[in-house]
Amino acid sequence: MLISEVIRKKRDGKDLSDADIVAMVDGIAGGGASDAQVAAFAMASWLQGLSPDETAALTLAMRDSGDVFDWPDMPGPVVDKHSTGGVGDNVSLMLAPILAACGAYVPMISGRGLGHTGGTLDKMDAIPGYTSQPDNALFDRVVRNVGCAIIGQTGDLAPADKRLYAIRDVTATVESIPLITASILSKKLAAGLESLVMDVKFGNGAFMSNFEDARDLAASIQRVAQLAGLKCHALLTDMNEPLADAAGNAVETLNAIEFLTGARRTSRLDEVVTALCAQMLVASGAEADGEAAKVRVRDTMESGRAAEKFGQMVAALGGPSDIVERPEAYLAKAPVITELRAAKAGYVSAIDTREVGLCVVELGGGRRRAADKIDPAVGLTRLAPLGAKLGKGDPIAVIHAASDAEAEAAQAQLSAAYHIGDAPTPGQVVAEVLT
Repeated sequence: MLISEVIRKKRDGKDLSDADIVAMVDGIAGGGASDAQVAAFAMASWLQGLSPDETAALTLAMRDSGDVFDWPDMPGPVVDKHSTGGVGDNVSLMLAPILAACGAYVPMISGRGLGHTGGTLDKMDAIPGYTSQPDNALFDRVVRNVGCAIIGQTGDLAPADKRLYAIRDVTATVESIPLITASILSKKLAAGLESLVMDVKFGNGAFMSNFEDARDLAASIQRVAQLAGLKCHALLTDMNEPLADAAGNAVETLNAIEFLTGARRTSRLDEVVTALCAQMLVASGAEADGEAAKVRVRDTMESGRAAEKFGQMVAALGGPSDIVERPEAYLAKAPVITELRAAKAGYVSAIDTREVGLCVVELGGGRRRAADKIDPAVGLTRLAPLGAKLGKGDPIAVIHAASDAEAEAAQAQLSAAYHIGDAPTPGQVVAEVLT
């Protein structure tokens, strides 16, 4: 079957058959489809849409384009979570070890940054020596022995999605509900999960800025997951401001370690982490009651077991054995560190969160093109939250840059993203739970 005919069919708004989709995915994975053809397929799918059946077929074909894990003899539930992406969203770094400390097993296959959002894998790559793309044997061993492993897609795990994912990032085809659904679920199904909890973002820093669009995405993922035999719950969470008060790779990794050890936890991030972990325990059947699950999650954090699991995972995948005890000895530091200060007194009344994410990209902490190298050291910390009361000259954020010129540009960009005025009415961080 000619790849160009599959593209033509979708371009013209016709439904693709399972055979059409398998041919396209085989071309993506095997190299029979050029980059231009993959980009054309992504754009045609973005413009014309994919039906639930087409999306399910694409998901399963991408899952089957590589190895599929199976965990038949695990003594605990095999679970995972996925976020649709945001700014300062480092939840995965805490969630995997927390759940492992609760007795679950988390084979987390993560992605790199897309557009203005950071990627979990880029954050883990900020740790020297960490093997973010291990072979299957090492991945299997770490999940079994530690209880969690955060890795990226190897060439053998959903390779069709890996290539499509990279091309979508640079062709303005990220914001497609069917393509997002298929990308997420193909990786999660390849990981051999028993249950999945989605963190679907809405707001000005999310790919789905509109709440109803985000809800549609959550419903799409649940529907396709059900067709594939995967139990899936979803939380709709607010991304009208950065989730953590840090954005960047090394700085978000440090933020996650401080969260796990209890050295520093912001309330908004704490609420989302706790809610997701608790929902995962309920979805997997490990806990029947959400409140009891939250108590269990809190205990793993306060006891230090979750931080210990994070350290064990990092060491097992080649990173330093004392990353939890001495993170600042290993995580890269930017040569220029400066503050953005408020030009007037007032409250943080609005934040253009997407622009905050783009500021990190401009600093070198994200990608403009798929082949771009990331500077792990750059980013933003101590980001003022919505509603923060500021006096004139008070710090809004700390900028970590590679040069004075880049720091100055970031100050201007970040200043335009922060609006000082009257105190806003706070919204709910976790707006809805779909089971």
